[in-house]
Amino acid sequence: MLVDVVPEALPDELASIKEQAGSAGLTYAGGVPPALAWRLFSTGRALLVDVRTAEERKFVGHVPDSLHVPWATGTALTRNPRFVRELESKIGGKDAVVLLLCRSGKRSVLAAEAAGKAGFTAVFNVLEGFEGEIDSLQQRGKADGWRFHGLPWIQD
Repeated sequence: MLVDVVPEALPDELASIKEQAGSAGLTYAGGVPPALAWRLFSTGRALLVDVRTAEERKFVGHVPDSLHVPWATGTALTRNPRFVRELESKIGGKDAVVLLLCRSGKRSVLAAEAAGKAGFTAVFNVLEGFEGEIDSLQQRGKADGWRFHGLPWIQD
């Protein structure tokens, strides 16, 4: 599912987020709540790229039809030195509207920053990530995240 959305076609909801991100001095287009990310992705107005490891996608689950470009690999989370090149290749160029998703929203910020610095014009971070933040009981998914909000996902 490759959708090349040009900057002029930036959905209104994302235009205001991008404007706020620019005002805040972010090097990427900003953060998007999970429900909005799903709405944009499921209607073909944005691409969803999972930046978690292949193992996380397989054993924890993933969003159906999302693309995969790992920010880091393996259990040691070794940084993928080809991330920017792989992202550009998968999404069809630097002007596509892209939503990056990781476990909690932290790695996807790093990935979005790298993409922004490399000249991508509309790369957003999905806030809260797939599993959400870890809570006081050392558990994820109890207060936030893609799965917590009941958004579509599957597991291999």
